[in-house]
Amino acid sequence: MVGFNIYHRKDNRWEGRIKKDGESGTKRSFIYFFAKTKEDVQSKMISFKLNNKTNNTKCDTPLKCIYNEWLQSIQLRTKESTRANYQLKWNNHIYPAFGELAISEITTNDIYDFIHIKQNNGLSDRYISDIVVLMKSIFKFAVKHYHIEDPLDGIVMPKKKPAEIKILDDNKDDLKNYLLENLNTKNLGIMLAMTTGIRIGELCALQWKDIDFEKRTLTVRKTIQRIQTHCKTNKTKLIMTEPKSETSKRCIPLPESVISLLSRFKGNDDFYICSGKEKPVEPRTMQYRFAKILKNVNLPSVHFHALRHMFASECVKLGFDIKALSELLGHSSVRITLERYVHSDFSIKQEYMKRIAFA
Repeated sequence: MVGFNIYHRKDNRWEGRIKKDGESGTKRSFIYFFAKTKEDVQSKMISFKLNNKTNNTKCDTPLKCIYNEWLQSIQLRTKESTRANYQLKWNNHIYPAFGELAISEITTNDIYDFIHIKQNNGLSDRYISDIVVLMKSIFKFAVKHYHIEDPLDGIVMPKKKPAEIKILDDNKDDLKNYLLENLNTKNLGIMLAMTTGIRIGELCALQWKDIDFEKRTLTVRKTIQRIQTHCKTNKTKLIMTEPKSETSKRCIPLPESVISLLSRFKGNDDFYICSGKEKPVEPRTMQYRFAKILKNVNLPSVHFHALRHMFASECVKLGFDIKALSELLGHSSVRITLERYVHSDFSIKQEYMKRIAFA
C-alpha cells in the first residue's frame, strides 16, 4: 500500500485514506480511516501499513550509501549551489541521525522523533520541512531502486509559518535621503535594490554592461553566492551562476531619476557596479555595508532582503498591477508575490473602508 493523506472534515473529525494497490482500471479506490484527532488517524494508518506490507524488500545498505547514489543521480539536473544546500542539510542533520543506519531499519516513528528533536533544538518548522523534503527525495530513490517500504510515505509535515521580515516602510525616506546625500560606489547598489527590488546575489553580479542607458533598462543575467565545498574542512567558495529560475532572468525598466544617478558612476562595461572593479563584491559584504548605513541613520537593524520587501510594498501603494510586479521581482508565479510581499498596511485598509457606507 502506498500513498495516503489526512485532512480535517467539516464534522470536526479527521479522515485519512490510503490508495489501494494492484487494481485495474483508471478509477482509484481507497481505504478510509476516521478518528477525533489527526494523530489517531495517523496511528491507525501506520499500523495498517505495517501489517499489510507487500512486495517490499529488506535492505541492509546504510542510508549514507543511498544518499551518495542519489546525489550522483541528480548531478546533471541540479545547480552546484542546490547540491551544496543539500550537502549542508545532510552533514548537519540527516547523517548524524540516520546516516549509518541500514535504510530498512528507519521507521516512520523515527522520522517523527527526528522532527520533534529538531523542533526542541529551536529549528524553525520551515527549515525542518525543507530537511524532510530532502529526505523524501532520497527515500523515493531508494524505493525505486531497492524496493523498500518508504517510512516517509504519509508523513505529516510541520506546518510552515511565514517568515517574519522586518521592513523599513516607515523609515524609507530617511534611508533615501541619506543615500542621496552620500551616494558613492559603495552604496550605489543599495539605491538600486531600493528602486528595483533586485536580490542581493543578483545585485552583486551586475556589471555596467547590464545597464542599457539608452533603453533605460537593467538586465539580470547572473547571481553570486557563497557555498560550502564538499571537503571535510567546511571551506566555502564564491560562485557565479545563472539566477535561481528562468523567470529570474529579467529586464527591469529603470526610471529616469535612477538612470541619472547611475550615469554619474558609470565605469568600464566589464566592471562590477557594486565594486567599481573587475572583481565583484560578495553578498555578505553588501550586507555589512547596509548594516553600517542603517547604524549611521539610526535605523533598526534589518536584513538586506528588507529592501526587496520595501520595493514591493511601495509598488503596491502606487497601484502596480500584481502580474507586472511579479515579473519585476522575478517570481515564477503571482501567488509567490501575493503570499510573500503583498501586505496592505492599515492606512490603506482604512481608506478602502471609507468607501463603504450604511445610510
